[in-house]
Amino acid sequence: MQLLRTAAVQAEKDGDITVEQKHQFFKSGWLLQELSHHMALSAGKCSGVFRGREGLLGKICLAMWEHTNTRHTPLVVHGPPGVGKTTLLCKLAQEMRGLLDPRAVVVLRLLGTSAESSDLGRVLQSVCFQICSVFSLSPPTPITAHTSEDLVRFFHGLLAEVSERGDTLLLILDSLDQLSSATQGQKLHWLPKDIPPNVHLVVSTADTGSPVLANLRRTVEVPGNFFEVEPLSCDQGREIMNAYMREVQRSLTPEQCEVVLCSFQLSGNPLHLKLLLDMARRWASYTPVTDLAPSSSAQEVMSQLLQALEERHGKQLVGAALGYIVSARGSLSEAELRDILSLDDNVLAEVYQYWLPPNHSLIRLPPLLWVRLRHDLGELLVEGQANGVTVLLTETVRERYQRSEQQADRHRVLAEYFLGSWSQGRFKAVLLPPLTTTLDADRKVPPQPLWFAEGVANVKKLQELPYHLLHAGLWEELRQEVIGSSEWLYCKTLTCGVASVIEDLTLCTKLMDCPETQLIRDTFILLNLLFTLSHQLSHSVLARLHSFAEMYPSLIGRLCCQCHDWLSCCPDPILVPKCTFLQPPGGALKTTLAGFQKGVTALDICPERGILLAGSEDGKVIAWDLNDLEVIQTLVGHTGEAKVLSVRVIDSGTHCLSLAADGSLRKWSLLSGRQLYCTQEAVSINSLPSTTHIHILSSVTLLLYLQGKVWHLNTTELLFQVKDTGVSIILGFLNGMVVSLSDGGLVTFSHPSAEDKTAQIHLEKSSHSLTLTVSSTVQGRQSQWTLRQTVTELPVCATFLSASDDERILLAGCERTLVLFHRESDCVQSFLDLHHEDTVLCACVSSDSRVVISGSEDQTIRVWSMTTGNLLDCFLGMDAPVTTLALNEGTVVSASSSAYYLKLWHLPSPNNPQQRPNCCIPAGCPQVALTKDGDTVYYVRNVGQKEVITWNCHTGSSTDTMAVSAEVCCLELAQNKKLLFCGLTTGTVLIYPLAFPKETLCIPPPETLPTVRCMAIGGQEKHMAVAYEDSVCLFEITARDSFPSVEGPSARFALSLLHSPVSSMALLPDCRLLYGTACGEVTMYDFKSASTATLDGHRSRVNCVTTSNWGTHALVGSEDAVQRLWGLTPLVLDHTMEYKGFLFEGVLCAAFSGSDKHVFTGSQDRTIKVWDVASVFLFYFTFLLFVQYVYAPVTKMLTYRNGFVAISQLGYVIKEGFRCPDGVCPEYNPLRNVNAHYRVTSRQKSADSPHSVITEIPEYNPAQFNFMALMLKSKPSHSCQLL
Repeated sequence: MQLLRTAAVQAEKDGDITVEQKHQFFKSGWLLQELSHHMALSAGKCSGVFRGREGLLGKICLAMWEHTNTRHTPLVVHGPPGVGKTTLLCKLAQEMRGLLDPRAVVVLRLLGTSAESSDLGRVLQSVCFQICSVFSLSPPTPITAHTSEDLVRFFHGLLAEVSERGDTLLLILDSLDQLSSATQGQKLHWLPKDIPPNVHLVVSTADTGSPVLANLRRTVEVPGNFFEVEPLSCDQGREIMNAYMREVQRSLTPEQCEVVLCSFQLSGNPLHLKLLLDMARRWASYTPVTDLAPSSSAQEVMSQLLQALEERHGKQLVGAALGYIVSARGSLSEAELRDILSLDDNVLAEVYQYWLPPNHSLIRLPPLLWVRLRHDLGELLVEGQANGVTVLLTETVRERYQRSEQQADRHRVLAEYFLGSWSQGRFKAVLLPPLTTTLDADRKVPPQPLWFAEGVANVKKLQELPYHLLHAGLWEELRQEVIGSSEWLYCKTLTCGVASVIEDLTLCTKLMDCPETQLIRDTFILLNLLFTLSHQLSHSVLARLHSFAEMYPSLIGRLCCQCHDWLSCCPDPILVPKCTFLQPPGGALKTTLAGFQKGVTALDICPERGILLAGSEDGKVIAWDLNDLEVIQTLVGHTGEAKVLSVRVIDSGTHCLSLAADGSLRKWSLLSGRQLYCTQEAVSINSLPSTTHIHILSSVTLLLYLQGKVWHLNTTELLFQVKDTGVSIILGFLNGMVVSLSDGGLVTFSHPSAEDKTAQIHLEKSSHSLTLTVSSTVQGRQSQWTLRQTVTELPVCATFLSASDDERILLAGCERTLVLFHRESDCVQSFLDLHHEDTVLCACVSSDSRVVISGSEDQTIRVWSMTTGNLLDCFLGMDAPVTTLALNEGTVVSASSSAYYLKLWHLPSPNNPQQRPNCCIPAGCPQVALTKDGDTVYYVRNVGQKEVITWNCHTGSSTDTMAVSAEVCCLELAQNKKLLFCGLTTGTVLIYPLAFPKETLCIPPPETLPTVRCMAIGGQEKHMAVAYEDSVCLFEITARDSFPSVEGPSARFALSLLHSPVSSMALLPDCRLLYGTACGEVTMYDFKSASTATLDGHRSRVNCVTTSNWGTHALVGSEDAVQRLWGLTPLVLDHTMEYKGFLFEGVLCAAFSGSDKHVFTGSQDRTIKVWDVASVFLFYFTFLLFVQYVYAPVTKMLTYRNGFVAISQLGYVIKEGFRCPDGVCPEYNPLRNVNAHYRVTSRQKSADSPHSVITEIPEYNPAQFNFMALMLKSKPSHSCQLL
């Protein structure tokens, strides 16, 4: 206890956890309870008779001693169930505490003996916390502890850290086969296979019943590390029998001893012997041998014991008591079991079959009956955590008492108990045999609230209720109480983690035909984060499921209403979603895989084992299992975070290769994670091309597509290297030959085994052609080479080339066109051109050659039919140019060199159409305008495109296309007069009256035909300003005969040649123009007086100039950390807001609230911030009110009712209302989940107060942060100053 308390206090001092989290840690006490549980069980195992395993125990100790100073693999103890593995490991832990170094720590977990020890996540959490506490190390943060991949990495790193410190650690994990299969723990991806010195890992598993032993034999490659626990001999059994009888102070007659030993000899199983002795201790000396039925196994003894219990206590009582225990998802305490038995009408009918209960209004199981039964059950019940009990030989009990109809009835009773259906005085009717009518009586069972107290959840209810509702067939109760309850989802997420919620929902989707449940499950898979505040979860769920509320009103609609109500009652400032603007479930996106710090540069897939291998710019290589989406290995070894150039899975998924920019080639074991060898300077660091590949020639050699080197896979011997004859690139491997290309167009074919076997041919020089060169050989005394080539013209120069797996289909990326070719024996023929809206960067073909997938610069993945050329699907949401694609069965893997994550997508199927979100336009549109209600969006798809598309957000489709004469460089929309202004690169401004679809107005360009840089519409829409490269003009918006008209220019001022281009501007109702430039200058120009006022500038491009609704203030934001709020009448600087975070790259857009009290800003760091501009002079009030992460930069924002409407770079329309209570708690911190800093400097609003430059905050490098993280290395700070 003291060690844990000291570690938590130190972690709080270091900033690893907050004070609240430290108090919550001690308040829960789950770790102390877990440690006490395993210590008590271990002490009980060691206190009994231990015979016959001394030799095996010595072998294990010797193996540990031999591995002390070297890296090694885990030690594995295995044997049939009941053979004594658990007792052996408990004895090992007891003995090693005395043999190891005095500072050594022994960590023991008897898996499967409690709910906590059956869940892999909770096991790793408890182990990590225990190790950190005793060695005074920093514990895992909550976000790490509740993210499986991060927790596994932390666990592995923790073992390495203990080893580096020189400390000794023994970790014993008993019964790996008892881990829950729902968490994929039995696949053992999480288990360290390469153990550092001074750290010992001993595990055990049963031989049968689970795949654990097979997985261990496949990953632990040292046969000597496996120790089989064999059956005991007859002499050992006799010795144990005599010691046991002496301990219980009983004796057996020689005949009775012979019966016990004869039965034991049939199995040699210690559990069998223990059950025999438990039964024999009740024999009398005069019990005839003929009445003692021999048994050949522990199951038969168990059946005999149960038969005797039924004769003594009644079949219903025994069957129900044991049946409820094995029906529980975890364990039941004795108090819970007595309550549940009191709810079983069949048990009560058996108990009261001859007499009536003393009180007809209160009926329960008489306590004495349970006391007698519990005494006779003895050690058949294993004491679990928190007085929970489980049964030995569960399968035997289940076969005897769990028929299908009984199982459903028991699950129903358990569900009613955890629902609290018959608590708090509610009567339940029962028909007793002495009566002819039912009797309504109180069963006096306790209520089952979701929260016992603030912050104290009913964990047992969270674990048990969904399981029993599902298996009892209570679908409606399950939908109401669990799946459709926001309070339940939040409570379980906070208490058990998102993975536990996903596990419950996955179980429901398997047994229920309910598409709504699948959508909710996919929602939690998409967010898959830790939430400590209810509004965080409610916001994420509402922002993803809002569009499904009308489609599924009974479940999703109800859930969304609860989330909305919860947000409406939040005591802190909060944004409330009004539409779906986060990635919704049910679409193409399957999941997102993360783990890198920089962009992903290399991909490879092993279809045989379903392994995905990826390398990144940070030098890290990660392998995932595509079946369960779990990390198999994280491979770190390339020096200096060298960029990984190429990766390759080899040997049917057991090994892999990685080549990095540090010139090293490394071979890794994907089973153990160990580096097998490293070849330095495999490639020249000074001559790295843009792409590098690894090709396997055979099972023992590989080829690097670089300097043409051939290596032996096992010995790392350099077998062959292409001679340097001006080779610029290695094209690949063809028919056993290395094919290289020189700068002069010379193709050379070289045979790896003989340097004299070469042939050469010159290519036709054409940058817009695809040349196929075919070689053939004639076997004889000398090899003869016949070379011929075929040239196929390309539309433009190819940016990349790739091929299908069988190399019959070739793909060439030619700017915005993907060209497909059929490869015949000696020629290629183009058969399909697939046109894109931006540069094609990568492509791949399905194994059946029916589908081609392409990725492009516009962050879009497209799926095409190779037979018809039709576009089958379009995946949006990559949020980065797609540079790498891979395909495995029905899953597309996409990656980008500028994104630290990978995304997995479902391929579309005609039999399983995907539900498409109807609220987004294509991602990355360069020009966007939207209506103030967010119902219609006008956008230009790509740079250079000469059309403006109208998108209806309600129907999710485009409704109109407006052709333009040149490239569109800016879009503005007059909301009230319904005019769409399109500024072109030719200087023309086209005006589309939306009320007159077929009409178009035009503002002709000035004589110099300058590009339109920016446009601004006045607040009352009476004027508009157009900024060209060399001037700014003012126009009047009028109407003639009810038809809109634009007159002017009525005023104009010129920009000097040295003037930086106008980047953003706002036109005031009094014809003053406030504008910013690309160099950061900010200027106010008055068209009426032709006067200019220079304002405090910024150090970088001004992205945003926004005026308030009443025209009294303007916000100027730029790409630097400073935002300024200006008072316009008179012109004075009111506030300077400075914000710095790891990803912050400036403000992109802003909007004032309807009352002008708040300002909403969209930033490059993918957040929306809410600033208070009315209460800044109240020093207890926080100027920054709220920060919300929206997964994409927000590029456009307008005022909408009490909030805003905006559009993100992913194409989602964002509608949110802002709710701010009248009084905000003084302790409220808007940066509690964000590692960032902000400062506000304000001036009193007086006309004679001159504006001046505000001193910038000191430069610093903030630590990397995650906006959804809860644990911060440095506490966020904020300040507010009044000057």
